Amino acid sequence: MIIFSQIKKTYPKQMGSKAHVALNDVSFSLERGKTLGLVGANGAGKSTSICLIMDFIRPDQGTIRVFGKSPHDPGVRLKIGYLPEKTAFPRNLSVLDMLQFVGRTCRMSKSDIATSGEKWLKRLNLWEFRKSLLRNYSKGMQQRASFAIAMIHDPDLLILDEPMSGLDPLGRADIIRLIKELKEKGKTILFCSHLLEDVDRLADDVLILHKGLRLFNGPPSRLCQELGCEDFEDAFLNLIKKGGSRVLSD
Repeated sequence: MIIFSQIKKTYPKQMGSKAHVALNDVSFSLERGKTLGLVGANGAGKSTSICLIMDFIRPDQGTIRVFGKSPHDPGVRLKIGYLPEKTAFPRNLSVLDMLQFVGRTCRMSKSDIATSGEKWLKRLNLWEFRKSLLRNYSKGMQQRASFAIAMIHDPDLLILDEPMSGLDPLGRADIIRLIKELKEKGKTILFCSHLLEDVDRLADDVLILHKGLRLFNGPPSRLCQELGCEDFEDAFLNLIKKGGSRVLSD
C-alpha cells in the first residue's frame, strides 16, 4: 500500500538558518488493511513523511510507492482520504460546500455526494450545522468536518495528521471509536499523533522517527519487550533518550 525506500529529504539553507535534513535514509512499509502510528518529537520528520506521501513535496533521494505507483500519479489521490493537522477552510463556505467540492474532485455523482455526505455528517454529529459557515465552527467541529471531508469518497487509504487535535474528551473518544470501526472494515490507516496512549491503542505497528532517523518500526509490544518496559509511553521515552542509537525491527 505504502512503500518508503531509503528516503532522504533536505530543506535548503535559508537566511539565518542552515540546511535541514528532515529525513535521512528512512524506509518503511504499510500493508493493506493495517494501521501505522507515526510518532516522534517535534522536528522528527513526521510531517515531512506525510507531505511526501501526499506529493506536496518530493524526495531528494529514494523512491515512494503508494498503491504501487508514484505519489504524483493523479489516480493515487482518488484513493486517499487526507486529514491535515491544521484546517484552512475558505471563510465563505459551509461543510456542505466543501463536501460537494471534494466529492466532485473525486469524480463522485451529485447523488452519491449527497448520500455519503449525510452519512458522515450524521455520524460525526454535524448534520444540524451543515449549512453553517465553517469559519463559525469551533476547533473540535472543524476537526470533525475535516474527517467527514476525508471520508466523503470512501477512500481505501486514510492519512490522518493529528486526528485528535482540538477535540474534547467526548470528541476524542468518538474519533477513537470511528478509527476502530474503519480498521474493522479493512481500511488502511496512517496516522500521526503526540498522544502515545492513542497510538498504542489503535496502531498495529509504529514508526518512531527522531531527528530524521528511523529508530523503530514494528508493533508497540515488541518495542516494550526490546527495552524491558511495561507500557509503550515508557518505551518510547527510553528510546528517544538513547539519542540516536537505532532499534530496527521489521
